[in-house]
Amino acid sequence: MFFRLLRQSFLAGRRRKLLAIITVALAAALITTLFDLSVDVGDKMAQEMTSYGSNIRVVPKSEVVHAGVDGAGYNPLSGRDYLDEKSLVDIKEIFWRNNITGIAPFLRTSVTLAGGGPGGGPDQSIPMIGTYFNHALPLPDDPTYRTGVATINGFWKIDGHWPKDEAADEVLAGVALAEGRGLVIGSRVTLQGPAGPVGVTVTGILSTGAEEDGAIVAPLAIVQDIVGQPGKVQSIDVSALTVPENELSRKASRDKESLTQSEYDLWYCTAYVSAIAHQIEEAVVNVSARPIWQVASGEGVVIGKIQFLMLVVTIAAFLSASVGVSSLMNTTITERAKEIGLMKALGAADWEIFLLFLSEATVIGVIGGIAGSAIGSGLSQLVGLTVFGGLVAIPWIGIPVVIVTSIFIALAGSVIPCRAIARLLPVEVLYGRH
Repeated sequence: MFFRLLRQSFLAGRRRKLLAIITVALAAALITTLFDLSVDVGDKMAQEMTSYGSNIRVVPKSEVVHAGVDGAGYNPLSGRDYLDEKSLVDIKEIFWRNNITGIAPFLRTSVTLAGGGPGGGPDQSIPMIGTYFNHALPLPDDPTYRTGVATINGFWKIDGHWPKDEAADEVLAGVALAEGRGLVIGSRVTLQGPAGPVGVTVTGILSTGAEEDGAIVAPLAIVQDIVGQPGKVQSIDVSALTVPENELSRKASRDKESLTQSEYDLWYCTAYVSAIAHQIEEAVVNVSARPIWQVASGEGVVIGKIQFLMLVVTIAAFLSASVGVSSLMNTTITERAKEIGLMKALGAADWEIFLLFLSEATVIGVIGGIAGSAIGSGLSQLVGLTVFGGLVAIPWIGIPVVIVTSIFIALAGSVIPCRAIARLLPVEVLYGRH
């Protein structure tokens, strides 16, 4: 009997019910879109932020040892210790290896640009940096893995093309060096290093806004030969997808020994930049891995603000839809006042009438939630393609969450109208005094 009443009650005033469903569906679509994006925005934003450089730097442990000399920090071993190039594979074997999106080793030295280059002038001592550009680094679980600065330094601008990592004579010239010495794409120059002269060809002009603008940037193997250190590097930049730092990660960064066992396990098994750096130190012998906090903290701030903004918009959508449903339900009750009065006159209790209207609201919430989830999922994909250039991962748990939220929206909008039902007196309604 109740379900027959519910069906007839729901079919009565179909236009207003349809408007209520549309109102809930629009709110559900917005909530679904924001929910999908909030779940995936961390990874998407972290991927975007990786284009601005690495967030972890690995150096020999001796590089962080300082001795005090007349109150000033002094490290006699600075620049004299090296890392093994083979250790790059070990970095990709840590617990969070899938979060590491790129690795680039570096080896720096000074060379003499013979004759000052095509622009003429005296011999000039210039910095030279060896690194990976797009280097093959076979891994046990990914034999085709490639990495280098082309992956982790998306902000590097190249006029020309990247040198081939396997080439023995291709380099990039920093934009400031090129302008000062008349270097252009295709220039052939001779570099005098400790191991003798090396002839190289400039394949591109590099602009980074940093030290590389005044240097020659070459494949790592070339610089290793020049300095006589085959298989050695001075530092390794690591780009990793991380979650925003919080009080736990900051506590671990200050003193890991102060963590309780449960805190340590939670920190270790969460993709904080400090946790990933710690695992790198565990995997590679005699190294110090330090987060580049300017990059890491920037990721956390941006992601945190975006997620907070999404929360505010979600709450606003919830309240707006509830107000819309409340208005429609109020109108419905006014139109059906005589029907409600007749039900009361026939002995229906207030709670039974409440249940009928709240059941209507629940049906509206379910239908609106399902429709909104479908629309919102499509919108989230559109936003992902437009903003991030890729599809957004849809968390299927979000569908029941949004449907339940839609039901609450409809119920919240029905609370005030249902209270008005209790004030309806059958005698006044039936005799037209209401």
